[in-house]
Amino acid sequence: MAVWRLGFFFHEMGYGLLSIFLPLYIVAIEPSNGLFYFGILSAVALFFAIPASFFWGYVCDKTRRYKRYILLSFFGSTVFLYLFTLTTAVYMLIVLYAVLSIMHVAHEAPKNVLIAELYSHEDWEKSFAFYEGFTEVGWLIGLLLGFVLSTIGAGSGNTLFVCSALNLVAFILSFLLVKDPALIFERGLVSIEKTLDFAGRGMLLASKIMDGISFDEKLKKENVKIFGVGLVFFSLATSILFTPMPIFVSNVVKAASLPEGLVFAIFVLSTGGAVAGYAFARSRSSESAGKLHLGKIALLRSFLTFLLIVALQITAYSVGLVTGILVLMGFAYALFLVYTLSLSMELIPARKAGLFNVLIGLGAAIGSFVGPFIAQALGFLAVFVIAVVIFLLAYIAFKLFR
Repeated sequence: MAVWRLGFFFHEMGYGLLSIFLPLYIVAIEPSNGLFYFGILSAVALFFAIPASFFWGYVCDKTRRYKRYILLSFFGSTVFLYLFTLTTAVYMLIVLYAVLSIMHVAHEAPKNVLIAELYSHEDWEKSFAFYEGFTEVGWLIGLLLGFVLSTIGAGSGNTLFVCSALNLVAFILSFLLVKDPALIFERGLVSIEKTLDFAGRGMLLASKIMDGISFDEKLKKENVKIFGVGLVFFSLATSILFTPMPIFVSNVVKAASLPEGLVFAIFVLSTGGAVAGYAFARSRSSESAGKLHLGKIALLRSFLTFLLIVALQITAYSVGLVTGILVLMGFAYALFLVYTLSLSMELIPARKAGLFNVLIGLGAAIGSFVGPFIAQALGFLAVFVIAVVIFLLAYIAFKLFR
């Protein structure tokens, strides 16, 4: 059954290449205000993606057809990435990227539902970990491809054409391999199980009270709203931190008098950390892992961001220190994504499958504008301090949710 993921692998290759190339490309077009324009580009795209995520999640569950929206996403990405090669006007690139983001998120909710319906509830964490780890390898190869293209001096047009071609391969493979599930019931069963479990615990506590038995247990139900707040805070801090991160890494590399192609290599290692995180999550998957560890992951991210502040204060070995921090951040984010995806399939009802992407997108949209703006106006020290604080807020939210 795993073969259906192959198209997603090539899709992530294209976006892995694009993720580092695009901010460097925008800065090259507009050297004086490149960070500001890239922040606008990212924020506009993500704000367009928020209602689109909810819409795609609703419509795929309503129609119970998932393959068609995956194909639409990959074909739309192919077309609009090709259109990128036809212009160097920043404002036109912003418009194209906004439409591209709408097409891109069309596959997210259907993909999540496919995994939830193709595998039993007990295997959700393991299945999400395998999918994310597998496609993260594609992302990693895309970064390596960017390093190679940068090293050989391939032009921006050729690089964008490669991104488009990879998405075309993803479309063809998904057309051949992806199939809608014959029966759709797993998420419904999980919802019934959680309701019955809550009712059963309530009856048990009531009987203990009537029998005069003392106990410390409390009847507590997960607070979905607090979970959503935690998602937004974590996504916001991540976006503030990582939207301008390629520029920060590029500055560190240049300060060390190293070739700019090393930027791609550093993010390759960071992605390698994420792959290791997905492998770890898959080997340690359990039903309660997400609830237990989400707060710890947010706290770890806050500490690693603080270490970036330390990296700003030193010159010797700064490239190695930043690389090590990004590798650990990739590992932590992999665990976060696996646990939250699995929990979201439990907590979010049918026809609202896109809500997870909406919440993640809301934080990312705000952060993608705020991060580059702060970096341009106040410097990267301010970016890191603000990210530390917001990761701590995410930690508090996840502790309250549990």
